[in-house]
Amino acid sequence: MPLLYEKTLPMQGYTLHMIQTDKYKTNTLIWKMKAPLKKETVTYRALLPHVLQSSTKKHPSTAKLRTYLDHLYGAALQTDLSKKGDYHIITITIEIANEAFLKDSTPLLEKAFHLLKEVLLDPHADNGAFDKETVEQEKRSLKQRIQSVYDDKMRYATHRVTEEMCKGEPYALYVHGEYDQVGDITPASLYSYYEQALQEDEMDLYIIGDVDSAEVERYCQTIELKNRTPQQVSKQMRAESSETKEIIERQDLKQGKLNIGYRTNIFYGDPDYFSLQVLNGLFGGFPHSKLFINVREKANLAYYAASRLESHKGLLMVMSGIDNKNYDQAVRIIKEQMEAMKNGDFSDQEIEQTKAVIQNQFLETIDTTRGLTELLYHNVVADQNITLEEWQSAIANITKDQIMEAARKIELDTIYFLTGVKEGPQS
Repeated sequence: MPLLYEKTLPMQGYTLHMIQTDKYKTNTLIWKMKAPLKKETVTYRALLPHVLQSSTKKHPSTAKLRTYLDHLYGAALQTDLSKKGDYHIITITIEIANEAFLKDSTPLLEKAFHLLKEVLLDPHADNGAFDKETVEQEKRSLKQRIQSVYDDKMRYATHRVTEEMCKGEPYALYVHGEYDQVGDITPASLYSYYEQALQEDEMDLYIIGDVDSAEVERYCQTIELKNRTPQQVSKQMRAESSETKEIIERQDLKQGKLNIGYRTNIFYGDPDYFSLQVLNGLFGGFPHSKLFINVREKANLAYYAASRLESHKGLLMVMSGIDNKNYDQAVRIIKEQMEAMKNGDFSDQEIEQTKAVIQNQFLETIDTTRGLTELLYHNVVADQNITLEEWQSAIANITKDQIMEAARKIELDTIYFLTGVKEGPQS
């Protein structure tokens, strides 16, 4: 029996993904807008969803819109931004109570669709321009979001290693845009970009909950957009490779941030993608992984040491916090752990433990509507059709040889170290 069944239907200008389940007491609408990452549009895209969710023509202030949400039994309206490979994704989410659990007969699902349509297609705007006060307020907030990355040194180091590693590639762009571009955006120029996004973005709507299929399709027919051919970027898109880059950056801080970027040359949907998932779990994904055990526990070099994958860009990123004086030793031991992966220096027991943790993590992910949608949306980004059952089966059947084969494709690209002004290695 399938874990969850995803029914996919083409609608006017977008794709509907329906997951009918009684697992949740809410019904969730998740709207995804995907476009290539570009320097000239990244800041517009970062600002746009916040302007759209702050008010609409019918509810022309944040206070009025939030009051309306309260009347819908505390419905939630949220937006989010993400990068997946060289794509920039806008997400608009409406979560609303399932009317089956209410004593009255308020048509909440229908109202949720009306609200989504309002946010998307009837924003607080006149004469080809968004409301000026709303735009200025959200521009101030966006500047604060961009600036906040500099205050959190862990996030800053993650941003900087990506920026250095992917220099000349769209993925180097910060998901929240560029500070210097915010001031130039006007209510009219943002509205013009909004119209462009509605015309060009690849649009997907996920409906998750205990819903009636025919009813959902009927509501979806009220949201009509122009049909479009989605813009594609090559997953192989990267700058010319060269020798390993070593970047030493100095700031006034006590704990150094050592981040290392590897090119995996493996992408979501590739035959060895799931081997890479298990590899990452063994290498640095979990508390039993090599980085945690050997860098943090045995050598006592790191306050934290972990790795993560960027599935659509083919990157494996190592993050660690170390004393400034331990740079050379930490780099050497991290490199040794990757060599150990290539040489098969891990046991069958460790493989099975890693698979079990990945499977548990997978089940936890699909236990939330957000996690489930993110997992399913990988298929849209990569133009694949991998089911949840195929995902589980693939992980379960990975062998040691397959993990080693995936490891041997991995190349060290960039070593980035954020260290103290006077401490650490000399650049």
